[in-house]
Amino acid sequence: MKPIKLLLIEDNEGDILLTKEAFEQSKLIAKIDVVKDGMAAINYFKEILADESLSLPELVLLDINLPKKNGQEVLQYIKSNEILKQIPVIMLTTSSSDNDIINSYKNQANCYIMKPVDINTFMSVISKIEDFWLMTAKIPFHKR
Repeated sequence: MKPIKLLLIEDNEGDILLTKEAFEQSKLIAKIDVVKDGMAAINYFKEILADESLSLPELVLLDINLPKKNGQEVLQYIKSNEILKQIPVIMLTTSSSDNDIINSYKNQANCYIMKPVDINTFMSVISKIEDFWLMTAKIPFHKR
């Protein structure tokens, strides 16, 4: 399978490190880009859309509770764009709010996962994301 580019939109340094560490064992991930706030995430996509030499991520892991613009706003931006809306977006968050879950699916999130507090369980969840989204599910690879 072709290595992929993943975008992690997360402001918590600990979660960034854990997620990167969990994916380090993968032979499927070519690159993990990280942006730490919602406005930076939107600017990241605008930059890629403006420059055809830059490649889109094939998968996005998106936290809800972000500074500047929250994850729901970022999700709405992604899913309202004709080019970006095909990218699978996994909401990976600490929020267990029914409203957050409902709104994520209304805004066309592909999946909603609550971050486990336990480190081993967190690593297991990331492994399951990789198993399903990168090895089992077929996702579009974006070429320009």
